[in-house]
Amino acid sequence: MRKALLLLLLAAPLAAQNAKAPKADKKPKDPNDTTHKPFEPAPLFMDMKPVELTLTGSFAKIRKQRTGEATYYAGTVSYRSDSGQVVSVPVRLRARGIWRRKNCETPPILMNFWKDSSKKTLFAKLDRARLTFPCRWNADWEQYVLQEYNLYRVQRILTQYSFDVRLAHVTFIDQDKKDTIGTGWSFLSEQDDVFAERVGAKLITEAGAGPGDLERYESAFFGVFQYFVANSDYSIRALHNVVLIFKNFEYIPVARDYDFGGAVNTRYATPDPRLGIKTVRDRLMRGYCTEPEQYAKVFALFNEKKAAIYAIYSDPLSEMMTPKVKKSTLEYFDDFYSTINDPKQAQRQIVNACLGKSG
Repeated sequence: MRKALLLLLLAAPLAAQNAKAPKADKKPKDPNDTTHKPFEPAPLFMDMKPVELTLTGSFAKIRKQRTGEATYYAGTVSYRSDSGQVVSVPVRLRARGIWRRKNCETPPILMNFWKDSSKKTLFAKLDRARLTFPCRWNADWEQYVLQEYNLYRVQRILTQYSFDVRLAHVTFIDQDKKDTIGTGWSFLSEQDDVFAERVGAKLITEAGAGPGDLERYESAFFGVFQYFVANSDYSIRALHNVVLIFKNFEYIPVARDYDFGGAVNTRYATPDPRLGIKTVRDRLMRGYCTEPEQYAKVFALFNEKKAAIYAIYSDPLSEMMTPKVKKSTLEYFDDFYSTINDPKQAQRQIVNACLGKSG
């Protein structure tokens, strides 16, 4: 399915300006309108400090559901409160994802909570959350998770339109076999609809957005950010690894899921052969076209935030990353900055390489 969605983007006429734009079924909430109940964040995402969790579930059964509609299985997630008390919260668990669901030892998990059971816990006000953890239970694969987690942190530095994430060290226990199947660094991320509500927008689930449908600056930012992380595994038109929101009567694309990006450089990530690049480390502009001045604004933003972006990789939340991975990542970022600060390269690699024509 991952390949099929990418094929959809490649097969679609890139210059098509007459594609039917998606529609929001109602206006987004105005965050300044006091008649609306203000958004209440879940306690889980109100702190950046890593949390230690134990997740108990029917993982042997979850592993068997590699394709098709996934089934929820009852489980529990436990943690120690500030007072040292063990808190256990009932949760339903099911497999999610596309490639990782088919190929990982244990696929990524969607956690679904009961409101009454999660009150006054870390998971209060949380309906669902994605849990991303190592595809294989070893140190190298754990680094991929930490790299992807940090890209969400970089995204937050650059834009308000970024997902809430929380780092967690998780022990996974199969409740049927009474056995620990793995332990590793993981991260939880908020669901699309919650993200949209938090930023005062409406989530769009209808596919078909073309170059002329998007807010100009946000379109430029989206494309450049995907170029920055070297991710070509997405489609705005097909809503593949893209969240589309509607705010202030504008459509805004938001990037997510970076495990196939060159900045993470997982062993399993390979580019579509028709893209003309040899590895995912080869950056390729796949964003829609917009006006050159919008790209200039985005380049200026990246330069303004460069020190803060690089500082992420030396702060306490990056202590679990190996020095080799940190060094490689920052050198990879250096290449990006060399491109955007060379007018000829920026024009050739990004501005002139975009997809479609601005409307």
